[in-house]
Amino acid sequence: MAGSAHGHTPAAWTGVIISFIGFCIAGVFMVAANQPGFWAGMGVVLLGGVIGLAMKVAGLGMPKESEAVVAARDAATAKLRA
Repeated sequence: MAGSAHGHTPAAWTGVIISFIGFCIAGVFMVAANQPGFWAGMGVVLLGGVIGLAMKVAGLGMPKESEAVVAARDAATAKLRA
């Protein structure tokens, strides 16, 4: 996975950062035994996923590879292994 730059996009970073903030909010309110605050934090976690997906759809995520690129990579890998 290290060679594919998986997740190194603005959409991925934004979604993860927002979800992490929501996780921290939920954790604080869970320790404080405050259910509405906990669920608000969980809502922020879900919001992070929605925002990340929306940014990906808007073109800020990893582009999908074409069949030609996948075939060329598989052929090159097969040559190296042979």
